[in-house]
Amino acid sequence: MSLIETFTDFILNKKSLKDYVEIRKTIHERGEFNDAKLIQAEENLQRLLREEPDIYAGMYETLAKVYARNTGLTVEYPIDFVRQILKMYKNSLTPRQVYEEYQRILEHYHHDV
Repeated sequence: MSLIETFTDFILNKKSLKDYVEIRKTIHERGEFNDAKLIQAEENLQRLLREEPDIYAGMYETLAKVYARNTGLTVEYPIDFVRQILKMYKNSLTPRQVYEEYQRILEHYHHDV
């Protein structure tokens, strides 16, 4: 599997990004995120699951809808998801605000032409 295929598998199947950090060391390709950002994303996901399971579920439901619509570069979907997760618990943004923003962004997703 390529790095992006492995990353996508981990995101879609809710696997630990900490485990992904270890696995990707065996794949000689460059990824979008460094180890620290991936570990932070995993910590944010676990906190979200504990504190706001409805938003956790909603983030993954939104991601599934994006894949079902298939209106852009599919390799970007899991990357965008992690970018949104990294915004949570940072500065003054609440997880709900990030979730609502994520939903809006996906409604206006670009098309490949």
